[in-house]
Amino acid sequence: MKYVLLICDDESVSPTNEELEADPVHQAWWADVQRRGGLLVGQRLRPVVDATTVRVRDGETLVSDGPFAETKDFVGGFVIVECANLDEAIEIAAGHPYARWGGVEIRPVWE
Repeated sequence: MKYVLLICDDESVSPTNEELEADPVHQAWWADVQRRGGLLVGQRLRPVVDATTVRVRDGETLVSDGPFAETKDFVGGFVIVECANLDEAIEIAAGHPYARWGGVEIRPVWE
């Protein structure tokens, strides 16, 4: 089963890419996901100030800067993994460093 892990955090305390690369906890998590052999893709997203939201209402395309939701926590990245079951996806999500101060939402892929 494929799962998308939505990595959510508060951007005001989010580490830089350099800090992530130097963080042994993050590197251990990444190595664990790769060791499991289920990693399909993963990518960090640019900050929400770089987001664009598109809505179509009554045939009119509305474009606005920034995220759709007004919230403190934002999706900062995603990882797609293939796991035997939800329990394994939960193990992977629980090991992500952001689960300690943000959250990791697990969503099954609809295939």
